[in-house]
Amino acid sequence: MKNTFLTLSLIFTTLFSLQAQENNSNNNSNAGIKFGYNLAAVSFDGDTETGQRHAFHLGFYGESFLSESAALQIEFLYSQQGYELRDNGGTFTQKLDYLNLPLSLKLYPSESFFLEAGPQIGLAISHKEEFDSNFGLFDTSQEFEPNTLDWGFNFGGGFKTSSGVSLGVRYHLGMGEVYDEGSPQNRVWQFSIGFDF
Repeated sequence: MKNTFLTLSLIFTTLFSLQAQENNSNNNSNAGIKFGYNLAAVSFDGDTETGQRHAFHLGFYGESFLSESAALQIEFLYSQQGYELRDNGGTFTQKLDYLNLPLSLKLYPSESFFLEAGPQIGLAISHKEEFDSNFGLFDTSQEFEPNTLDWGFNFGGGFKTSSGVSLGVRYHLGMGEVYDEGSPQNRVWQFSIGFDF
């Protein structure tokens, strides 16, 4: 009985190994460009979320298949983020621009549909406050200096065709504090289109 179990285990392991090699040989790595639309906000103290800034993102990605249905994707993105506040008909817009480095595990339940999740780190490269004369919620003479580094997690999904065109939606849950006061954290919806080279 013990020998039978060992023999079956050996056969199963060999077949699994051969199947994995075959899957890896059918799925090569690819790279491409992606861009899209951002709806960016900030959550203060974990409960109050600001209005959204409408912006965009643009960058490159590399996707490497681990098996027929799983891949790792790393990206380098320029992403416009921040938030918007309205008061008495006036608007305050905080523009925060980042260079982000997301790393995602992508699972393909079917040939064209994928789910993704993974960490992201970001580097704040610029910031600008804009307000109109009717805005009176904050002292508009104060300038908000963001922290240099940001980090968090991404969750999303989408579709990718056999020709390498992809459509995706992703939610970024920021965990790092944008500023030192009020515990503000980034919250970003991204809607993307990508093209393999």
